[in-house]
Amino acid sequence: MSPAGSAEPPERRGPYGRREPEERRGPTADGPLTAEGDSDSDGRPWSNWAITLATLLAPTTFIGALLLYFGFAYTDALYAHFGVDAATLGFSTQDYALRSAGALYVPAGAALTIALVAVLVYYAARALGARNGRLPPGGRFAPYLLSVCGLVLFTLGMLGGLGAWDAGAMDTPLLLGSGLVLVVYGRALFFKLNGADYPVARERLALALVAALVGLSSFWAVHAYAKQHGDDDARYLARNLWLRPAVTVDTAERLHFPPRQARETVLPVADHPQRFRYRYEGLRLLAEVNGRMFLISENWSETGGSVLVIPAGNTVRVAFRAD
Repeated sequence: MSPAGSAEPPERRGPYGRREPEERRGPTADGPLTAEGDSDSDGRPWSNWAITLATLLAPTTFIGALLLYFGFAYTDALYAHFGVDAATLGFSTQDYALRSAGALYVPAGAALTIALVAVLVYYAARALGARNGRLPPGGRFAPYLLSVCGLVLFTLGMLGGLGAWDAGAMDTPLLLGSGLVLVVYGRALFFKLNGADYPVARERLALALVAALVGLSSFWAVHAYAKQHGDDDARYLARNLWLRPAVTVDTAERLHFPPRQARETVLPVADHPQRFRYRYEGLRLLAEVNGRMFLISENWSETGGSVLVIPAGNTVRVAFRAD
């Protein structure tokens, strides 16, 4: 029962007798009232955290994949110079990532420096566009110049990939990726200098494709750089094998080396029987992985050189010596 002189509005029901939700009411003294479920803060508060976490993890995952890919390509090129395949070595993913870190300092530092300069220029252009500030002479033409340079670089990269000119292993991916980045960067500067937002909705699909192409070019360039860097390090190591630890190996059976690759000594027979009969010197430790030692001769050469693989167990006796 309602008090006299007042009448409650009838409940609104749907065609099947269900009660319909109340309509949104206007603002009151306590603030705006909305229908249940309309508030973003009360609906799914975890969604903002998920977006932030994905934003932080996406570039980290991309960089981690680059490190792993670089480490594998570098290791494969390094040991391929000595006739050993990287799959035979059996390095772990952590080993590949650690092997890639030292060689990536210079290219990663250069890329981050260029990115920092680009970000500073971008924010300066946005500030000028928001205040309608006066640009330096020729400032309005800078976005067009960047985009044109990007198109030229992209065209050169395409021609190099098709074999129209003698492009190096890293030239084609670097030209393609940097050209696309300059085109997009010039367009973003154009919008910001005019006080407009970027990217616009109609260009999001094109930007996604550009990002995919830039990522592909990055992996391509990293692969080429890693191969070249690994081969350079292998040639340096082949000329300076004294940098690797010297190894003396005692075995029960005779090992067969190419001529002048190792020094063999027959151990004297003692009164008490001993298991090891032969000693080999003049060897260097190339790698030790998963209980296997890869030994290389101090006189190793690209023609006729070999790598000996022996298990690090009770079948051999290994001694490391200082030079």
